[in-house]
Amino acid sequence: MFRYQKRLQFPVDIKTKNVRLAKLLIDQYGGSQSELAAALRYFNQRYTMPDNKGKALLTDIATEELSHLEIIAAMVYQLMKDATIDEIKAAGLDAHYAEHKKALYPTDSNGVPFTITYISTTGDPLADLSEDMAAEQKARAVYENIIDLTDDPDVLRPLLWLRQREIVHYNRFKELFNYYQKKFNKKQDQVDNNMNNMTNMNDMLGMNTPMDNYIVDVNEAILRN
Repeated sequence: MFRYQKRLQFPVDIKTKNVRLAKLLIDQYGGSQSELAAALRYFNQRYTMPDNKGKALLTDIATEELSHLEIIAAMVYQLMKDATIDEIKAAGLDAHYAEHKKALYPTDSNGVPFTITYISTTGDPLADLSEDMAAEQKARAVYENIIDLTDDPDVLRPLLWLRQREIVHYNRFKELFNYYQKKFNKKQDQVDNNMNNMTNMNDMLGMNTPMDNYIVDVNEAILRN
C-alpha cells in the first residue's frame, strides 16, 4: 500500500536554530491536533466507511498525514540542531532533555505525552467525517497560531504549505460527507415512505384508532364502581 520515497513531501531547509519555536512546533508532532493523531484517526475510521470511495479517501489522507509528521520531525530537528544546554533550559525543554536528550518524542508543546484518547471512531460515517472536518480545521488554526509566532522564511514556507493541505483535506472530507448524507437520505426517504404507506393502509382498515377514544373520565369510573 505504501511507496516510500526518500525525500520529504515538501522540502525543509532551516538555517537558523530556534529552540523555543521547536518546543511550540512539537505540538503538531504529538499534540491533540497533531499529524500523528490525524493519521491514526483516519486509518482506524477507514474500515467502517460504507464503500470503497470512503475507504480510499481516508487511506489517502491518513498516508499523507504520515508524510506531514515527517516534515514536522525534520523541522523540529533542524530548529534544535547545535542547541546548547543553556538554550535548551531557556526554552523550557530541560525536562525533555533529561529523558530523551534531543530525540523526538510525541508530546504537545507543554510536554504532555501523546495519548490514544486524542482519536475517536464511532462506526457512523457521518459522525466520523464530522469529527474529521473539525480536526482539519483545528489543525489549520494551530498552524496559523504558530505562523504568527515566527518571521523566519525557512520556517514559514513549510508551515504555509502544511496549513494549505489542512484546507484541502477539509474540503475532501466535506465532499465525502455531503455524498454520504445525500445517499443515506435517499434510503431514509424510502423507509419513511414505506412507513407512511403502512400508516395510510392501517387508517383505511380502521386499525389506527385515536388514543382519545380510550380516555375515560376518572370521576365517572369511580362513580360506577
